Amino acid sequence: MRVEALSSPEHPAKAAGRVLTAEEFAVQKEDRFRRGGDSRSGVLLQAPGMSTAGRRVTHFRQALPNSIATLIPHLEATMGKVLGDVLGLAAGVAISPLPIIAIILILATPRGRLNGQLFAAGWILGLSALGAVMLAIASPAGASAHNHPATWVGALKLALGVLLVLFGARQWHRRPADPSQAQLPKWMGAIDRLTPVKVFGLGLALAALNAKNAPLTLAAGAAIGSAGLPAGQQIASLAIFVLIATLGLLAPLGVFLLGGERAKTTLSNWKDWAAQHNIAVMAVLFFVLGLKLLGDGISILTS
Repeated sequence: MRVEALSSPEHPAKAAGRVLTAEEFAVQKEDRFRRGGDSRSGVLLQAPGMSTAGRRVTHFRQALPNSIATLIPHLEATMGKVLGDVLGLAAGVAISPLPIIAIILILATPRGRLNGQLFAAGWILGLSALGAVMLAIASPAGASAHNHPATWVGALKLALGVLLVLFGARQWHRRPADPSQAQLPKWMGAIDRLTPVKVFGLGLALAALNAKNAPLTLAAGAAIGSAGLPAGQQIASLAIFVLIATLGLLAPLGVFLLGGERAKTTLSNWKDWAAQHNIAVMAVLFFVLGLKLLGDGISILTS
């Protein structure tokens, strides 16, 4: 067996075109196998009569494993950074006193088991739809330029941050001096008369149209869409965001379904606390999350 060898910086003694014996060919092949097909070494085995196109295909096959090996850690690191950005936003959505009070009141109705699940399903759909719309806008619009979020993403986060800070100031100004005097919205008095369809719609509206949840979900969608992730990882990141953002509702629903006789007392205590501190909690969340988005926006615009 006679095989030609291309010149290699690691084998200077083997000049280009020199004929190898079968034993030398086997040694070079085994050496390349141990190094995992690293095309950067410059070693490229060529059988007699191989065309230039054949050499290029061989070189591509040797380089492909290294490209994949380099890409996978990059995607994992990028997705980890995205999840780090959106988990705080998801926690802000999950801590929503009014929706938590609403589902507790719904669970206390005669059809509480069914309506509670429908309310949670509407909530999940609302967050998913709003996040999906943001992804659909961000991905084709070039939200990520050279592995860096585009300028418009920074401007969006800056605007949403200002909006949340203003809402926080408004909520803090409206908080009652005595928390025990806090009053729930009038629409909550009609929850026990809502049909299952309206309960589902209520969950959807409180997720997608809420003054706090909508900006946070839009910001999360922009963060995911601006990271340059493949579509599958974008969907997975959005699903994780929605799951974390739904924990605030899943907690009372789980207590109701699994808590037995003690569930009613536990949920009543949660409702009373949330009703008394709703405005103060919302104001603090608006401030903290608004400042976070302001910081993110300024960082993107100035880097």
